[in-house]
Amino acid sequence: MGDPGGGTVEEFFAGHPEAAAVYEAVRALVAACGPCEVRVGRSQVALRRRRGFAYLWLPGRWLAHPASEVVLSIALPRELASPRFKQVAHPAPRVWMHHLEVHHPADLDGEVAGWLEEAYHSAG
Repeated sequence: MGDPGGGTVEEFFAGHPEAAAVYEAVRALVAACGPCEVRVGRSQVALRRRRGFAYLWLPGRWLAHPASEVVLSIALPRELASPRFKQVAHPAPRVWMHHLEVHHPADLDGEVAGWLEEAYHSAG
């Protein structure tokens, strides 16, 4: 469940119970779509099929004053226009990365579930 130096999901989220709860909520939404692989790296937890489609990371590891404890980044083949995203980046010709600050598992509503489902199916 981890890569060299990445550890486990539990180690990644140690000391961040709200972020761990968000991860569990994301996993539940994705499980409704089907199976996926979880890869734990030094900087993020990635959910993958043939390609990564959702990533959770802790902005406090990189920013002095983060606005949330955890960010969910969703990879899609198109740009979504929503004021909910903190930032949208276009890192590759066929990938738009949508960064969503998550403050509580309840933030992962039906709209987010739909985005995750689209990302899951787009990841092959």
